[in-house]
Amino acid sequence: MAFTPLPGTRAPVRVWTDPYGIEPQAAQQLRNIGALPWVEGVAVMPDVHFGKGATVGSVIAMRQAVSPAAVGVDIGCGMSAVRTSLTADDLPDDLAPLRAAIEAAIPVGFAKHDDAVDPRRVRGLEQRGWDDFWRRFGTLDKRVAQLETRAQQQLGTLGGGNHFIEVCLEQGGPDAGRVWLMLHSGSRNIGKELAERHIDIARRLPHNVDLPDRDLAVFFAGTPEMDAYRRDLWWAQEYARRNRAVMLALLCGVVRDRFPSVGFDEPISCHHNYVAEETYGGVDVLVTRKGAIRAGAGDLGIIPGSMGTGSYVVRGRGNPDAYCSASHGAGRRMSRGQAKRTFSTEDLARQTAGVECRKDAGVVDEIPGAYKDITEVMAQQEDLVEVVAHLKQVVCVKG
Repeated sequence: MAFTPLPGTRAPVRVWTDPYGIEPQAAQQLRNIGALPWVEGVAVMPDVHFGKGATVGSVIAMRQAVSPAAVGVDIGCGMSAVRTSLTADDLPDDLAPLRAAIEAAIPVGFAKHDDAVDPRRVRGLEQRGWDDFWRRFGTLDKRVAQLETRAQQQLGTLGGGNHFIEVCLEQGGPDAGRVWLMLHSGSRNIGKELAERHIDIARRLPHNVDLPDRDLAVFFAGTPEMDAYRRDLWWAQEYARRNRAVMLALLCGVVRDRFPSVGFDEPISCHHNYVAEETYGGVDVLVTRKGAIRAGAGDLGIIPGSMGTGSYVVRGRGNPDAYCSASHGAGRRMSRGQAKRTFSTEDLARQTAGVECRKDAGVVDEIPGAYKDITEVMAQQEDLVEVVAHLKQVVCVKG
């Protein structure tokens, strides 16, 4: 579908869903953002929903400014996936041991590794840049200095919430039945700590006092506060990328142990909570994608559904009206609290039938019924991405 303009804003706010279907709180957030004088424009993805400060599923282009809340607290959160040489016929009927092996290799929830992962001991992991990466920890905001050991132990861990690891089967086409490995995670506690510290600093700056929403507080280019945020932001985004790379390598190791002759294609990786320096219409802007992936022409990306529905590997079409972006997933249609009040463990078991996964009360808030229909979301962004592969999970590991 083509975009629909959201009326009543100073900067253009382009919407890739029915604007009248957006929850009122989220619509007001979008109007607040579109009113800011340093905003060049906003692209609203079909998975849009209310978030803290900025809506989830929003792409905001700012001139000489950035809002840390428009990035979110899980800096660099995103997806990674790799296609294997295995097919459905290679998998055992009972997938519970495979799920248990994944959970044993990759800590989930609040768990962490006993010791920092040594990249040299992880087969298939990129070896370059690790020493420099950890040396730069000492340049970060001094208030996180005591978290270095924890950050090292959490690298290569999943976390909780909507983060997951999946074994999927490709649906349809010449490669139907091919096995994919996929995961979703970000910068763990260290990204959250850095984000919250900078959001707090931004809120207290004098130029942010009269904003319609203090959570939209910004840093301006050329200021010490902006320089400090960008330094910590780039590091946290790299942490998130390396975190996913470590997990994907560990996941491939679990599969290799069970299928020694397995082969792996080149991995795909994309952030969906991050900042990038880009140029549109000759204007240099800082683009914050909060719940959105980059979908430049030819860019490969991953758009997941929920723990019982399908996911998509996509190729970007490079639509400049959307700042070369697409949705980051299905998007929630109800809060976690509402999901827990609405659904039972019996509902969860029914909606995740055929998937080897947790089906207890601890993950009811992640039930597929709490999310929008991923097929509808994909239909609304056909001018943003083309589908490369449609995947369906058979194993899902949650934190």
